[in-house]
This record gives sequence, structure tokens and C-alpha cells, in this order.
Amino acid sequence: MQTPNTQIQCRSVPVLGVPLAATDYAGAVALTRAWAEDGGVHAVAAANTHLVTLARHDARFGAALARFDLVVPDGMPLIWTMNRRGAGMRDRVYGPTLMLHALAQPGVSHFLLGGTEPLLETLGRKLRERFPEVRIAGSYAPPFGEWTQEENARILEAIAASGARYVWVGLGCPKQELWIARHKAQLPPGVYFGVGAAFAFHAGQVRQAPAWMQKRGLEWLFRLAAEPRRLWKRYVVYNTLFALYLAAETLGGGSRPRANAL
Repeated sequence: MQTPNTQIQCRSVPVLGVPLAATDYAGAVALTRAWAEDGGVHAVAAANTHLVTLARHDARFGAALARFDLVVPDGMPLIWTMNRRGAGMRDRVYGPTLMLHALAQPGVSHFLLGGTEPLLETLGRKLRERFPEVRIAGSYAPPFGEWTQEENARILEAIAASGARYVWVGLGCPKQELWIARHKAQLPPGVYFGVGAAFAFHAGQVRQAPAWMQKRGLEWLFRLAAEPRRLWKRYVVYNTLFALYLAAETLGGGSRPRANAL
């Protein structure tokens, strides 16, 4: 992980080689707010079992994730694993909810990257209704498929022109993490969050799992039932791989918390 110039300390607990921050919403918001004000470029990922398993399974993705400055534990199975290793976590830091906490912060401007124009219009309207003081400085609905250098240049120009310090990237995993990591050296100053389906959730286009399912780590089952053809591999294959990799890691001695300046 990168080492930003900040005095805020945060422990991390490695799970399958990914250092997950042992923090809560308040801690994550405080840290990213400090980054938003320091003039640098910082990257934040919200990790579920799919993401950490993919980082272990795919060397290219693992290298991309290593360029992120903060990886918060988005899934309950990760919290349970971290707590078995002494983290003392009370709850996960769920990406869509972290986005809402950050949007509630005064004086920070935001940029939305991802989705379609209708989705972004709906999302922007609903966010302004929920947070009347929110400053959404710009948005960009990129084309589907791979982007040309010219398209990437237009995206970076739009972000820079907006002056936003929080940039929400809703492209889905792994595309959003790969894009942030690949272009990190060229990104305009700001904090870049990979937030997956948060745009669709907050725009009301996709239902979130009931709170009781989220608390019990069953959100994956709810989403699989809703979109089986699109999500079966992510949850069936990668959940199985996660269990196998975790068993091998645990038998090999596991991991203990460590303090990092994130």
C-alpha cells in the first residue's frame, strides 16, 4: 500500500494478502477528508470476499490493488476473519454507506464517474434531495467497453475542470480498481473511491438486501437471487475460492493486526 502524507494512524489486518483497515465509518471519513485537503491523489477500495479473492487469484489485479492507499472491509465474512485475528471490529465499512457518510460532509465537492446519463441524472437528483448542501461538481457517463486514450483524456479533463476532491467511480469490480490504479499517476488531485453498485442503489434502480441479511453476511445470496446470470460466478466460484484460500492461510499461521500510517 502507498503511504500518504498524513498523521492519522490506522491498523490493518491482512486477509489473503490484502491489508484491510481496522476502522469504522468515522475513521474512514476522517482519513479521506484529510486526504481531500492535502492536494494529493489517493485511492480507496471497498473490499468484499470477491475482491480479496480476486487479488489473490489474479496477479494483475493484486498488483493494481497494491496501489490503493486504503482498503476498507465491505463484507461481513471479512469482519469475522479480521476479528478472529484480533481486530475487534464491530461492523463493516460498506462502500455505499461510506459514500453517504462522505456526502454528508460539508465543504467537499464530488464527481460521479460511471453509469449512464439517465442513471447519473436520477442519482444526482436523489442525492441533492437527501443532502441539500451537497456539492456535486460534475459527472461523466463513459461508453461501454474498453476506452480509448482520447476517452480517458476526456474523463481526466472533466474531473480536473470540476475541481472535485471526492471522485466516486462506479464501474464495477474489477474495472473500477484497474482503471484507478492504471491512471493513478495522471489523475487530478482528489480521493478516488471504487464503489461498485452504489450508484444503482442510491438511484433506486437496484434493491439492497434487507438489513438482517447484510448483518448475517447473506447479502451475496440476495444479489445472486436477483441477478443469477450475471453474478453466479462472482459469488459461487469466488466464495468457494475464498474459503479454500482462507483455510490454507489459516493453517499456515494466519495474520495478525499491524499498525500502518495509511
